[in-house]
Amino acid sequence: MEGLIGPQPEQCKGRKTLVLDLDETLVHSQFNIVKNPDYIVEVDLEGRKNNIYVLKRPHVDEFLQTMAQFYEVIIYTASLSKYADPLMDMMDPEKYCTARLFREHCAFV
Repeated sequence: MEGLIGPQPEQCKGRKTLVLDLDETLVHSQFNIVKNPDYIVEVDLEGRKNNIYVLKRPHVDEFLQTMAQFYEVIIYTASLSKYADPLMDMMDPEKYCTARLFREHCAFV
């Protein structure tokens, strides 16, 4: 069986892998409007457009940049990719995180 994330990218060869949880670790997200969100992600849920308001944790940008120097950084979230993928595109434009795992990658046991 082939893995979900494939082989380590060349720039990370030989490094340990650090898997970080997105929600409530790197960011706090909610449907209620918040003052000065870092991001607003529009998501279609059951045919309705919804805004998700996202606040980054303090120093998360520097943290990702630093960790990417020492680890292969992978993001995991139990959220749907239609929310988390656009959020990570905004949050990680430098591509410090080499792979993303979403709810769709989980298996119900």
